[in-house]
Amino acid sequence: MDLFKYLQHLPDLFSYGRISGFIRNSARSELVRNVAIVATGTAAAQLIRVAFSPLITRIYNPEVFGFLGAFMSIANILIPVAAFCYPIAIVLPRTDGDALGLARLSAYTALVTSLLAAVVLLSAGEYLAELFNLQAIRKFLILVPLIMFSSALMQIAEHLLIRKKQFNITARATAFNALIVKSAQAGIGWFYPFASVLIALAAVANAIQAAILGIGIKRSQAFKSPGKSAPLRILARRYYDFPLYRMPQMFVNAVSESLPVLLLSGFFTPAAAGFYTLAKTVMGIPAMLISRSVASVFYPHISEHVQNGVPPFRLIIKATATLGLVGFLPFSILGAFGPGVFEFVFGSEWVVSGDYARWLALWLFFGFINAPSVASIPVLSMQRFFLFFELVNIAMRSAAIAVGFYFFESSLIAVALFCLTGAFMNMILITVTLTRSKKIAGFSGK
Repeated sequence: MDLFKYLQHLPDLFSYGRISGFIRNSARSELVRNVAIVATGTAAAQLIRVAFSPLITRIYNPEVFGFLGAFMSIANILIPVAAFCYPIAIVLPRTDGDALGLARLSAYTALVTSLLAAVVLLSAGEYLAELFNLQAIRKFLILVPLIMFSSALMQIAEHLLIRKKQFNITARATAFNALIVKSAQAGIGWFYPFASVLIALAAVANAIQAAILGIGIKRSQAFKSPGKSAPLRILARRYYDFPLYRMPQMFVNAVSESLPVLLLSGFFTPAAAGFYTLAKTVMGIPAMLISRSVASVFYPHISEHVQNGVPPFRLIIKATATLGLVGFLPFSILGAFGPGVFEFVFGSEWVVSGDYARWLALWLFFGFINAPSVASIPVLSMQRFFLFFELVNIAMRSAAIAVGFYFFESSLIAVALFCLTGAFMNMILITVTLTRSKKIAGFSGK
């Protein structure tokens, strides 16, 4: 009987009045306004990248993209280790002094780990190059420590701005950086269409972004009177869960996401890795455009909710559902018409990327809508669970790729199984986070 009554009222839930009221309330929401600011900058950056992509894919061949993808996969695996994930904690302290202390701790940590990585790559770079069929870019692997350090500085600046809700600075910097990098890729590549050009520009991209953000922080005077900071050793102990749980989690996640590029290059050809790299880049545009913007704004917002004793369940589920509505159409279109879209936009030699895109659409859609859940994890004290989750995740996705390689001998089937597994694991993460958020009604602080 109760179910019958509920079904009777379903049409009212989707009435014009309720929908229009939801839109008006959302437009007045500070969260939505801040997301719009970040999304505007991200949208401008993505439009710049999209505008340059048809030109760039006709300048550089799939093999060159494969070398870039493999190089960045190695860098992306090491980036989470650089600052031990302390930059993510910058949003949490109650005082600006401690936040700046965490920024210094992050920078010092990144400097040491980057130097250690340089030593390792100098001694073991040849082995890595042979393992993943990357002998052509062996000498460029020494640039990975530069990416590690500059990425850490960029994360520090981003989270300082997130803390002060200076989203407009991040938005402008993102767009300006995209214009610089893409213009250089097209301009230099017109004369020298080699992997070395793309790799060198990738190595300095985050450094440029960090510099722009740093200038923005200084000009904004957001930390004019920060107060005293606790000693760095105290801050390191206070936020121990970030290097203990979040860093391994992000490292494992980076390994699992980089696995297809490295294995496609190692077991098949760099060109196969290039097809996947372009497909992942294009399919990731909606995530970069909106999902990352939501995560940046959502993190301090949910932190405030929990600090004030407000249960975050409704906030998380509303943000997740909204992302689902926004992302359904673009991911569906790319999933249904991937090969034709890629052939028309990027050229006939990229049609294989469209085949990969069909499966990537499913995985990346669920990755798109789980942004609020991932952003909530530090606030909900789920770092330990998240590490365990990622360990299971990488084991399952590695097994999926292995099945594709060894039983079917098909890179497309390997990518398909990898994406299906990723979609399933993202659904589990969203479910667990929502369940946990029902039990959280207050925040003790640190």
